[in-house]
Amino acid sequence: MHTGGDTKPFDGIICLGGEDWWYHNRGHFDFQIMRRLAKTWPVLFVNSLGVRMPGLGDKKLFAERMTRKLKSLSRGAVHVENKFWVVSPAVLPGETGARLTNWALSPQIRAAAARAGIRNPVLWVHCPAGASMMSEISSAAIVMQRTDRFEAFPEGDPAVLSRQIAAMKQAADLTVYAAPHLANEERAHVRRQVLVTHGVDFEMFANAGGASGHEPGDLLGVRRPRAGFIGGIDAHTFDPQLFLDTAKKLPGVEFVMIGGCSLPEGWCTLPNVRFLGRKPYDEIAHYMAAMDVLIMPWNGSDWIKACNPVKLKEYLAAGRPVVTTDFMALDGYRDLVRTARGPQEFASQIQNALDTSYDAGAARARVKAESWDAKASLVAQSILDLGVRFEPSAATGRAVKAA
Repeated sequence: MHTGGDTKPFDGIICLGGEDWWYHNRGHFDFQIMRRLAKTWPVLFVNSLGVRMPGLGDKKLFAERMTRKLKSLSRGAVHVENKFWVVSPAVLPGETGARLTNWALSPQIRAAAARAGIRNPVLWVHCPAGASMMSEISSAAIVMQRTDRFEAFPEGDPAVLSRQIAAMKQAADLTVYAAPHLANEERAHVRRQVLVTHGVDFEMFANAGGASGHEPGDLLGVRRPRAGFIGGIDAHTFDPQLFLDTAKKLPGVEFVMIGGCSLPEGWCTLPNVRFLGRKPYDEIAHYMAAMDVLIMPWNGSDWIKACNPVKLKEYLAAGRPVVTTDFMALDGYRDLVRTARGPQEFASQIQNALDTSYDAGAARARVKAESWDAKASLVAQSILDLGVRFEPSAATGRAVKAA
């Protein structure tokens, strides 16, 4: 805790996020925390500056990503709710892109922040590409969000990412971790840290799991039993071979996949697998509730080893049995889930989960106190403990009235 000395004023937060507000699932850590902080403090969320330039190898994926970016850019700075603003600056990802666009990036961000009434921010950096902005944007304090091991992202340049992350650790006054083992591993590498494990919108998921009669329309023709996966189907987290081999062993189970997929087109053509695509965050709980078992077939990548998946607590709050590969963030929850290694064991555990009654009450009781509101309160206090104080400016008042 800060002791003694003058406190530095700040009038809001600029968050250089790791995702795109208009495209990615709203369950992500920075989205959840920033939306709640924005009930009190002005927040400008800067959509991800990008880890890499999308390649032309997969033309469909390239077109989707470029179209998405252009749509985000066309929106400008947008007031979303409370004191929460979102902007997508024009930027080229990667090290070469950064050299070409850094000269124009900070003025774009400062101009958008001014619209939100933020002149003297706390700078929150999640995306490694934001490392260069730590010296370009004057701030009362710098917070690094270390909830992902970005240098393990297979589509990025590990050397570039490692340099950016090292710079972030060196400059940050506070580093926020979600995974205990990663926080312990890097304790000596940062000035100050706080552990804030992922939260859950408990009431939303628990209410959906306990309700009856409300089923998404695109599931009405899907037979039971259903095994559901909700999340990004991406090579750095998802194990496609494990999933395929498991689904083949359970032809009587319908596997329902909810979320975006960046794997090569045609990677799965099994008749008992349905891809329903991305769904709005507010609808995801109903899809979880419509499953008989929920699965997490993660791979053993360095990304997964350092993660604290949001889906774990959402699955438990929904009150459906969970089958997953083992990973370190399961500590404290292993008695509530079924872990498996290899397709034969994974398939057997799914079948066992379908054949056995499940104590949803015990699962919900374990995560009930893990609300995002509680997590945001911890983050807010940790920021104030840096020796800063919120002092709204006249620009802040004008922005609130204009919004």
